[in-house]
Amino acid sequence: MPLEIRQFACLSDNYGYLIRDSASGKTAAIDTPDAEAVLAALKDAGWGLDYIFNTHWHPDHAGGNAAVKAATGCEIIGPQEVTRIAPLDRVVQGGDTVALGETAFQVIDTKGHTAGHVSYYAKSAGAAFVGDTLFALGCGRLFEGTPETMWESLSRLAALPAETQVYCAHEYTASNARFALSVDTSPELKTRAEAVFAARERGEWTVPTSIGAERAANPFLRAPQLAPGLGLAGVSDAEAFAAVRQAKDEFKG
Repeated sequence: MPLEIRQFACLSDNYGYLIRDSASGKTAAIDTPDAEAVLAALKDAGWGLDYIFNTHWHPDHAGGNAAVKAATGCEIIGPQEVTRIAPLDRVVQGGDTVALGETAFQVIDTKGHTAGHVSYYAKSAGAAFVGDTLFALGCGRLFEGTPETMWESLSRLAALPAETQVYCAHEYTASNARFALSVDTSPELKTRAEAVFAARERGEWTVPTSIGAERAANPFLRAPQLAPGLGLAGVSDAEAFAAVRQAKDEFKG
């Protein structure tokens, strides 16, 4: 494997990730939701830390930057917006490339949840670290972006190869599935939701997911196909997405 990935749960529902380029031994943390948890995971793995790759500025993603850097001396890389709460050593934006040893990461513009959100995609490893843009059966709230912007971001992710593993930042899948069932009656979704509920009953994680799985059952990626059944015939893809996102924001199930 060109990229070793270690996933750990932290805070109330976050996932943290440590990644290691097998050829060089270079390591990175994807975000720092909880500095103590990141450092404990590093100790458990027996790894040092060379980089932090931030996806966006929210405290449950960049709040541990200072403490982790102080403990490890790592370099912090992320979008400019992260400087709202912590310094950066290198600013990146969509279209840039970040190297972790011999593993190249494409920086993808995935704004919408926040104004400068980015994702990191390693083609050679078939892995995408998407922060709070795309979730298993869901997507992030639009705190700082428009539906049009978020739809464009989701479309960029959906265009990745179907087998791409998607490492999102929260365990929201069961609640996302309950909403999805309220707007989509497809057999693919029903089967997926049943598997999700069973996995959560067993205390299992439902992340990572895959681009192919999300194309097949995620109501936000499927919004244009769902629109006619929701009484939205003739609307644009972004308008269909906006309607599904509003429905999720109002969902009480």
